[in-house]
Amino acid sequence: MSDFDPGRRRFLGNLGLLGAGALGAGSFLSACASSASGPSDKSSGAVTVQSNLSSPQAKAAMERLIADFNKLGKGTATLNTIASETFRTQLPTYLTSANPPDLYTWYAGSVANSYASKGLLLDVSDVWKDLGDYPQSLRTLSTDSTGKQVFVPMNNYWWGFFYRKSNFAKWGVQEPKTWADFIALCQTLQGKGIPPIGIGLGDTPWVASAWFDYLNIRVNGAPFHRELLAGRQRFDDPKVKAVFTKWAEVLPYFDPKGKAYPFQEATTALLAGKTGMFLIGTFFADAAPKDALDDIDFFRFPIIDPAVPLAEEAPTDGFFASAKSANAAGTKALLSYFAGVEAQETYIKSSSGIVLPANPKAKAADTPLVAKGKAMLAEAKELTQFFNRDSSDALQPTADTALTKFIDKPNEVDAILREWQTSAEKVFKG
Repeated sequence: MSDFDPGRRRFLGNLGLLGAGALGAGSFLSACASSASGPSDKSSGAVTVQSNLSSPQAKAAMERLIADFNKLGKGTATLNTIASETFRTQLPTYLTSANPPDLYTWYAGSVANSYASKGLLLDVSDVWKDLGDYPQSLRTLSTDSTGKQVFVPMNNYWWGFFYRKSNFAKWGVQEPKTWADFIALCQTLQGKGIPPIGIGLGDTPWVASAWFDYLNIRVNGAPFHRELLAGRQRFDDPKVKAVFTKWAEVLPYFDPKGKAYPFQEATTALLAGKTGMFLIGTFFADAAPKDALDDIDFFRFPIIDPAVPLAEEAPTDGFFASAKSANAAGTKALLSYFAGVEAQETYIKSSSGIVLPANPKAKAADTPLVAKGKAMLAEAKELTQFFNRDSSDALQPTADTALTKFIDKPNEVDAILREWQTSAEKVFKG
């Protein structure tokens, strides 16, 4: 439904993409504000929904959901659609105002937990009592530090190594399962003169964070990863160095041009068979020509330590509500509707790209790629989001600097991690 990583916004703007479902409807693609964003009309008892889903398809999908809910006779709701960048900057003001909107589109992770810790979010644990079909991973993701549920998921998407099936067939290679298999695949491709791993760091250095996220959750596990990104662990810890030691094993297989490529050129290189595979989110498929979609496949980031519980990157979008809502009962009724099968299938059908409904009984798009992604996430014991979603937008630049420097100078890892820790401490101290 939304994704506000700054680098990703720049990339998608450059591509000129109009469909944005792969980024959870990528609402930031539209710069246009729409409905009024004024105070809620509490006298009518209507639940006001403040939405950042301002791209045409996403906005229309939300309008459809609100209209359908209002026909049910379980309450009434109104929709305020705000230009996404305005929404992002104004969200703290919305939540701390004297007369805040009731409900907000946003995403799970550290941001929601931060608002909850300040007492700004409504406890929606009783909504979750009826969500027994939801996987534990999403329940955990929606729970604050006190054990209360403060978020209701609507959809998510996944990350993986994307490749062209025809190229793998031509090269006589198969998807790897283990880290050793992955290295062997890289060696085979390199032996055929193909740079095995594509990457685009030219003006989108955040791409490197996916590598750090995945290596850390594979080596140290998702709980350590979250603690690290929350400032409760140190970037110069030996456990973090172990992540970079593992990363160094595959650096020789990265496309040497990828450090200068903008993201779209790295995408083009992969589709043209000039690189073998690319660790990226499902919005990759949205950027591909339509005639290439059936030829795109992916595999999960390889297992490194089987003893580490399996986790996957799956940025999750949905809703949280103001603790000062004047109509808490109506807000919860609307949340229950959004969490249901009918609402989520309606949203999926109305949006574009590849996005998965949070409700496990809701049907996703009927494609092999989506079915495979859904199965992969269902197997995960835990779900992480993405570096800035599990930390903050303020911490992301520290990662961009450290990770791109490591790719350039892996032998300086100790100094890089010390510098990263120093930079992170400044962010955490505010």
